[in-house]
Amino acid sequence: MPTTLPALADRLIRGRRATRAFLPDPLPRETLEAVFTLAGAAPSNSNAQPWQVEVVSGAAKDRLASALVAAHAAGHRSVDFPYSHDVYSPTHLRRRAEAGAALYGALGIGREAEARRAEYDERSLRFYEAPHVALLFAPDSGDPRLTADVGMYAQTLLLAMEAHGVASCPQALLSFYADVVRETLGVTGGKLLFGVAFGHADPTAPVNAITVGRAPLDETTRFHR
Repeated sequence: MPTTLPALADRLIRGRRATRAFLPDPLPRETLEAVFTLAGAAPSNSNAQPWQVEVVSGAAKDRLASALVAAHAAGHRSVDFPYSHDVYSPTHLRRRAEAGAALYGALGIGREAEARRAEYDERSLRFYEAPHVALLFAPDSGDPRLTADVGMYAQTLLLAMEAHGVASCPQALLSFYADVVRETLGVTGGKLLFGVAFGHADPTAPVNAITVGRAPLDETTRFHR
């Protein structure tokens, strides 16, 4: 077992992965409060702490899931941060394709299996059966710096969850239904960046065993002297 701080950090950061099958058991309230309190220590520009987080569980989570599935079936999308595949470079697209192949391969879903892919999308909108989901909102201005602060908070949140033995999955898909989320939860402000499904991982699910690679250091990082 690692005992030094660098070794513990390595285990924590590399041990975190996207979980896509959860057990239904909810987390204790004290665990929820400990995780989100720790996440609040995230850095931000001038300590503005511009994130707003909506943590949804129980019947409220079920209502939200049903509303998202209905909106998806009706083709009703609403995004606060415009999205296009054009944002990805060829290198980014290659990495996405490799991750997608690992995911759908573990699920046994072929490229042409449209019905099964649609079924999987619905599972995603039901948060992979996780007992909790957190929705992360940036300020109404959509300012890039403040939105980046929410990204720093999100990474801190994921690591806080990992440290407390909580599995998680960031879900960009949820942000495609921002109006539905706001209406269902009674949220009156903020721009939805993404959601995080979380709880305890289902250890028997093959999808939870997949691993995806990381680009080598010299492909992403330059050292100047």
